[in-house]
Amino acid sequence: MATTLIVKCPKCGGLMMAAKGQKTKLCPYCGARVDMTKAQRVASASNAFKASAMLKKLKNEQGFEKLDY
Repeated sequence: MATTLIVKCPKCGGLMMAAKGQKTKLCPYCGARVDMTKAQRVASASNAFKASAMLKKLKNEQGFEKLDY
């Protein structure tokens, strides 16, 4: 399985997942194109499932809430 990274968008500070070795990614929050070689790495996990759980925990710690529409 491929390593999955959690990185921070340099423009808005949003956290997102990216595959290790991925060159760029669009931020799902502000739409900025993020250069993965320069992005701040917050955490890494052995697979996307673990990274998703870590990302959820990090967002909860930062005060993000799940919105029910």
